[in-house]
Amino acid sequence: MKSNNSPLIIYEDNHVLAAVKKPGVLSQADATGRPDMVNLIKDYLVKSRAKPGKAWLGLVHRLDQPASGLMIFALTSKAAGRLSEAFRNNLVGKYYLALVKGKPQEMEGEFRDYLSPDKIDGRYYAVDSLRGKKAVLNYKVLFSLTVANESLSFVLIELITGRPHQIRVQFYLRNLPLLGDRRYGQGSDLDQMVPTLALHSYRMDFVHPVQKESISLTAPLHLEGENLNPSFDVIGRSLHYPQINYQIDLMAAK
Repeated sequence: MKSNNSPLIIYEDNHVLAAVKKPGVLSQADATGRPDMVNLIKDYLVKSRAKPGKAWLGLVHRLDQPASGLMIFALTSKAAGRLSEAFRNNLVGKYYLALVKGKPQEMEGEFRDYLSPDKIDGRYYAVDSLRGKKAVLNYKVLFSLTVANESLSFVLIELITGRPHQIRVQFYLRNLPLLGDRRYGQGSDLDQMVPTLALHSYRMDFVHPVQKESISLTAPLHLEGENLNPSFDVIGRSLHYPQINYQIDLMAAK
């Protein structure tokens, strides 16, 4: 990214735009006045397309503030409606990378829970099927290692549903909190060492809302000289990008 106010755009046409969110940036504005992706991209569109006045932008999904990675936006109302429906109906392939504390019992599998529809004291919780919303994800451990006397697992996640804080809550429920999670984490020395949540939106597969062609977009952890989420740096040379790409390709092909 050229500056804090210049989002990294990885795809753009007349209907769809994809950009990378830095950790700490909001998906959309709130009362705090902190930088948010919607307004950053609107500013980009005004400048890049020489638009008079304000640009229109459709927010079709969100990404937690401390997380990083790929986000997709609509540039027309037609695209916004169709993309929103695709996300709502779980028709978008959503793949994430995460560092979790500990090691899952199985190297790959499925998590299935019912999560509270609302926060309680700032958190979402597991509830029964009558009160909650179904939350499903698939995961695959790419490798595990020990850092600062703590066990970490580098995990690829396919998010089937899209509940708020879903990945964070479902791993926390299994005593596998994400590294750097200030809300659901353990607050260990290693958690305090990293600057943000070790969760990165890596790839999305979807059908273009107007052109109807299949699109696959990827935001690696390092892109165009940018370190998109420095919390992953604790695993150093163990971060094998060819292996990650291969494993994600395998999961997406299922």
